[in-house]
Amino acid sequence: MRYQDKVVVVTGGANGIGKAIAKAYQEEGATVIVADIVKPSEESVHFYKTDVSNPSDINRLFAYIKEQYDQLDILINNAGISSFGDFYDISLEEWDRVLNTNLRSVFLCSQQAARIMRQQANGGSLVHIASTRAFMSEANTESYAASKGGIFALTHALAMTLQEDHITSNAISPGWIQNTNYEKLREIDHEQHPSKRVGKPEDVARACLFLTDPANNFINGENFVIDGGMTRKMIYEH
Repeated sequence: MRYQDKVVVVTGGANGIGKAIAKAYQEEGATVIVADIVKPSEESVHFYKTDVSNPSDINRLFAYIKEQYDQLDILINNAGISSFGDFYDISLEEWDRVLNTNLRSVFLCSQQAARIMRQQANGGSLVHIASTRAFMSEANTESYAASKGGIFALTHALAMTLQEDHITSNAISPGWIQNTNYEKLREIDHEQHPSKRVGKPEDVARACLFLTDPANNFINGENFVIDGGMTRKMIYEH
């Protein structure tokens, strides 16, 4: 129960990776607040309805945290959307929707969280969920790649800005993480990974627990790639 008496906010924590992260902290004794547009099925976590693309919702979320708990130890910026479409047809509205949800929300949530954390003797920890798509791409993924690349850059900028307030800022870049129907994956899906399996949400959750452990606060401004070795794999056609 290493996170007993800690308050943790997980954005986008109702499903997928976020759900696994919220559950991991709850099992370690933390008070977990899930900020999402849908209510989580986990009854053991607290829920505050939040659309992170809406600055007013973000302001209300952190005002609630301040009023209700007067404490915030960990923020996991996990909320995000993907929208892949033809580069020549994508609209400005769609571009803005992805960037506002995936990137602007990380800045605004971190800003609000840090205002609470800086008042605490032990500061706090920020973890931002980026993606290996910040560093490698498929075609027609511009808005998503740009948003995740922005998170990578924002991560080390925040580490420098918040150092005097004892707030660490790190990122995690998952590769292929299968949220549902894991048992339906093909053998070739697993075999193409050097780790010989596709990732699970719990892989990312364990990394969050590691990065936010006060014993690991010498890790700061870093990006952890969790992809089974895929971005280290040299691929040629023979």
